[in-house]
Amino acid sequence: MLKKVLPAAVAASLFAGAASVQAMEISGNVALTSDYRFRGISQSDESIAIQGGFDLGFENGIYVGTWGSSVDFDTNGDGFDGSLELDYYAGWAGEVADNIGIDVGILYYDYPGDDDAEGDYLEFYGSVSLWDVSLGVAYSDDYYGETGEFFYYSADYSLGLTDNLSLDLHAGYNDLDEEGFLSDGATSYTDYSAALTLSWLAVDWSLAWVGTDLDEDEVFGTDWADDTVVFTVSKSM
Repeated sequence: MLKKVLPAAVAASLFAGAASVQAMEISGNVALTSDYRFRGISQSDESIAIQGGFDLGFENGIYVGTWGSSVDFDTNGDGFDGSLELDYYAGWAGEVADNIGIDVGILYYDYPGDDDAEGDYLEFYGSVSLWDVSLGVAYSDDYYGETGEFFYYSADYSLGLTDNLSLDLHAGYNDLDEEGFLSDGATSYTDYSAALTLSWLAVDWSLAWVGTDLDEDEVFGTDWADDTVVFTVSKSM
């Protein structure tokens, strides 16, 4: 229960603190992707996923939002059988010096369709952006499936090739305290991606190469973490 109450309380506090600010921006997004990959691992059984979210941003840098996606963990009745992921988050982002920005916040991952099994978890995150490079860290004291402490370290680089074409590179390191999230004794792995995104006809078209250094034996005999190509069409509003 504490996991559910804490993010709501933090979001409410941040919202109340921002309420006095006159300027508020509401934005939304929707996407269709050939495979929902999160930190390199498929969350949709390598199938198409529908995604979307809404954000409230305030002039002082505070933001709150929610995002959702269809999921499919193909778990054959062991409790993680929900078909929906809902994320709720709140934080602050802003530029602290020329070309130097900070983003810190709290994020709650909710899987409302799970039967008994505890997939929900809370995560704290922070990142520093330096020009086109971003370095981040995330922490959960009890990761997905109640698998203990988790740290995620990431590095991202975005390069504008033309006015409407960009190249985005990503690398992340996943450090798990306990076995269970992965199989065959694995407690850490690296994920990576390279994506080309074209803005055309008021829509973003992305083609990404996504993968990890995990073997199938470490992902419960699946190829969910194998290298693959992911195609995504998205629209921001």
